Amino acid sequence: MQVIVTRKKNIFSPDSSRVIARFMYVGDEMSANTIRLVLAMSEEEVNTAVSQLLRGYSRRHRNISKIFEKHFEKLASVLEKIKVREEDLSMGQKILIGSYFTLEYSIESAAFFNPSIVEHPDQSELRLDEKRVIISFRATGEGHISSVVFRSGILDSDNNLTLEPVGKMLAEADKVVYSYYNKNDFKKRLVEIQENLNIIPAEISVDIAEMQDLRNIIPPAIVAMDTKKHFHTQNIPSSFIFDKLVDHFTYSELMETLERAIKNPKITEDQCKTINLMLRMASENYEINFSIDSAISERVIFPISATEQRGIEDARFVKFTDDNGEVTYYATYTAFDGMSIMSKLISTKDFYDFKISSLNGDIARNKGMALFPRKINGKYAMLCRIDSINNYIAYSDNINIWNEAKMIQQPKYPWEFVLLGNAGSPLETKDGWLVITHSVGPMREYTLGASLFSLENPEIEIGRLSEPLMTPNESEREGYVPNVIYSCGSMIHKNDLIIPYAMSDQASTYATVDLTELLDALKTPNKNNKIGFVQ
Repeated sequence: MQVIVTRKKNIFSPDSSRVIARFMYVGDEMSANTIRLVLAMSEEEVNTAVSQLLRGYSRRHRNISKIFEKHFEKLASVLEKIKVREEDLSMGQKILIGSYFTLEYSIESAAFFNPSIVEHPDQSELRLDEKRVIISFRATGEGHISSVVFRSGILDSDNNLTLEPVGKMLAEADKVVYSYYNKNDFKKRLVEIQENLNIIPAEISVDIAEMQDLRNIIPPAIVAMDTKKHFHTQNIPSSFIFDKLVDHFTYSELMETLERAIKNPKITEDQCKTINLMLRMASENYEINFSIDSAISERVIFPISATEQRGIEDARFVKFTDDNGEVTYYATYTAFDGMSIMSKLISTKDFYDFKISSLNGDIARNKGMALFPRKINGKYAMLCRIDSINNYIAYSDNINIWNEAKMIQQPKYPWEFVLLGNAGSPLETKDGWLVITHSVGPMREYTLGASLFSLENPEIEIGRLSEPLMTPNESEREGYVPNVIYSCGSMIHKNDLIIPYAMSDQASTYATVDLTELLDALKTPNKNNKIGFVQ
């Protein structure tokens, strides 16, 4: 029996011209000096400089003057130190000062990879045999900082993809809203992070200067504290903070409590460590909103919280349908802070408004979690790889808490001997749950495989391909990380499996597989199936 893989010609390559305007903080002393120099300029000099700025950058960014103004507002603590009142400054001075703390960041200059694909929430104005889709990518720029970006397009009856125009005016979220907190849950999460970091083991620190989007809402007293100290997180006391918080508190209430604590002359070094860790935790859960006039290709989910400041990695998007028929798009991803990882969750209804939250529990400590597209026996279900080698399944009543898992797959074939993991959320078919897997074999070559699990009990493996479904071909094995193909999520359309995948961690493309052929191969006992390719 032969399974034909058809590689399509669409190539998604990194584009260094796609830039966002980021806030850049250079330290209090240098910042103060820059502000003083701007304030020494005449009104005419300021107006000339602003005109030149807007002429040079207004075509590269939507509302660049508002971005400069927003970045100026993040400098409140510096203005206070040099005794400058904001109300005494002209709009031109504010815009010019903000520009000195702004830099362009090319979000995908290094790589454009690890895609997932889902059905677009808007299926209007299409032919009966067409499907509008959203493809998410991991975009990586200078310093290997990863963000999530999107493309949209239409699949025709032959599953050829026509991309919608890609916008150039990239934008981060217009608004960031931080969460309310439950005291007991916050305590549990604090203990969990301490245990997790001690297991690794690791040292952590929070550099407020690098948490650029938080500078305007973190109290000056906390910004001024020494946040460069590294520390082990064993037995850090926390009651001195929690005793002063109500059962349900806001981000602002937490910041006010931390500010009062840090001003206490009797504060201990261990208590400072607790404040440091709480700041890190407080930025985990937030909401972001994008402008309604932005194209989906212009929306960039860039790292915001301290736990993800070095990257948002490998988002696995899935269209999730609840028992009542309500649809939510979820994505599990790996947050990286430069030293340790954390599993997190994105949720959205429309790809304009996103909620970001942490995934907690003993299971949520490794990469590659992938949510099933519906509940199973009344519970959320998740594929995971808690030991970095084997595939597991976990169930939970709470989508953010995962504590127990059962192994369902181990490496079996030579191309799987190093590790076996999922390549996105399971796909429901009439014959079972279809799971595309990624495996690592000789020469650390990453390949894609396929397995089938029982619909009623996805702990039962019905079948697995005895050969890789896809291996890197000669045109795919050269790149940032050679000999790797990798996917974060597939979909089914017109009885074809659509697999978007990355080529050696540099660029991406997609392939199609006849679903009937693949399912027949997976259901065939004692199979020795050959995988065919159409270029």
